[in-house]
Amino acid sequence: MHLQLTHGIDVALVVLNAFFLFFLGLVVYLRREDRREGYPLEHELTGRLEGGGALSTAPTKFFKLPFGHGTVSAPTKGREPLNVPGARKSDWFPGAPIEPTGNPLVDGVGPAAWAERAKRPDLDWEGHARIVPLSAADGFFIARQDADPRGFTVLGCDGKVAGTIREVWIDKADRLIRYLEVEITGGRHVLAPMTMATIARARSTVTVDAVTAAQFADAPAIEGTGVITLYEEERVQAYFGGGYLYATAARSEPLI
Repeated sequence: MHLQLTHGIDVALVVLNAFFLFFLGLVVYLRREDRREGYPLEHELTGRLEGGGALSTAPTKFFKLPFGHGTVSAPTKGREPLNVPGARKSDWFPGAPIEPTGNPLVDGVGPAAWAERAKRPDLDWEGHARIVPLSAADGFFIARQDADPRGFTVLGCDGKVAGTIREVWIDKADRLIRYLEVEITGGRHVLAPMTMATIARARSTVTVDAVTAAQFADAPAIEGTGVITLYEEERVQAYFGGGYLYATAARSEPLI
């Protein structure tokens, strides 16, 4: 059966054109939506904003946060200040990477960079702090089949002693250990990510291969008691994550 609407136009042609128009609208929509963060682009030499226009600018959307934490918008109003005082460009040309000038683990460059996350703890579905010390989590314990690292000696990637584990911080939602609380020389306590640690049960040691033992002294500390904010988590992860490139001079050099 041949369905012809007018001379030279049939249903198949109408459907095909409708598909093309839909697909074109979808591409425009997606290109606008992916510009919610980090846009408009700013020329690093002149400071001039590039792009813009109705087809490349996403309309502002508002999202209501749970548990009375207010409302956020995307894209955010204004541009986040881009100020990295401990960094400089590695070369003169546009797009050249920036490199740290001081302590690379705290300068906020490369793998040690962090985002300005909310200064409140991550919450579970009931509105309670999600990551807490094990001693403050009722009903949670370490299975006897697994090693309890509390009291174990902590070693850096250089094999030297960094301190002793005094507590483990667990994620009550995902039922796993997120951080190890390490008491270093001088009695200061810092948190090290569990994902960067290897436990040797027979030797009662925990090796954190991200940084050296001495670099534990500059690890960011948390301000609250028994609670860690999203911003503090970001800083801890950035510090130890940056160690895989900046902890030793050998790691910063090319493999070839």
